[in-house]
Amino acid sequence: RTIATMLLSDVDLKSYTDTAYHNEELKSLTRYRFDKVRERAKLKQSVSRLVTILFPELEKLVPSLHGVSVYALLSEYPGAKQISEAHLTKLTNLLSIASKGHYGKEKAIQIREAAKSSIGSVMPAKSLELKHTIKLIKELTSEIDEIEDSILQIMDELHPPILSIPGVGIQSAAMILAEIGDFSNFESPDKILAYAGCSPSTYQSGKLTNCYAHMEKRGSRYLRYALYNATKYVCHWNPVFAKYLAKKRAEGKHYNVALSHATKKLVRLIYALQKSGKVYLTAA
Repeated sequence: RTIATMLLSDVDLKSYTDTAYHNEELKSLTRYRFDKVRERAKLKQSVSRLVTILFPELEKLVPSLHGVSVYALLSEYPGAKQISEAHLTKLTNLLSIASKGHYGKEKAIQIREAAKSSIGSVMPAKSLELKHTIKLIKELTSEIDEIEDSILQIMDELHPPILSIPGVGIQSAAMILAEIGDFSNFESPDKILAYAGCSPSTYQSGKLTNCYAHMEKRGSRYLRYALYNATKYVCHWNPVFAKYLAKKRAEGKHYNVALSHATKKLVRLIYALQKSGKVYLTAA
């Protein structure tokens, strides 16, 4: 009877969209991933700090300290002393397997020779900390991969129009959709910007009202983070946005200020696409 009465009333009922159905789950997953990624980033900083203590020369011998091959090396030999005493054949095989053939005997010799003349400290406690930190990073990476697989499944079902924008990836799109939810709840793109805390802050005292250039940074920090990162990639991959960013920079604006203008432009585009359900068409 209650259901029948509701249906007979003049209440404007909205259909339950796919986005609304998946929104809570998507929000939980994207926020959980966000926290895990930040946790992993802190651990990577610890690895860089420990390598500086134990084998500072290594950083100049590899493109990144956080590659699979470097982690495999440091997990087995966590310090310059251990690497300098390693058997060359075993060291070569370890690097070759971890790097899928990218590194060979020449790289093994280079690293071992650098380890022999290293100024790094011999500290067993720090070496143990390094091994355990790398182990934690590997475990976190595995967890993040599992979370991303779950996010991908939901995004494959939703197939949102914003994924058609060059530079907007699955993770950024998922976080943007999860934090905004139903776009019909926002009257305009400016409301979304205000919700994300990307609008300029205002100072008011008596009859004096002044608007500052810096952002309010209130509202959803997750949405603000997702929009900021998405804008950076969109400005790189989308010629229209790249040109717009260059124009703002030519006006003398700081990079972050110019990027905030590009973010506003991106939000207007996202709002239009999601409301219309149309995909982004690249200008000819």
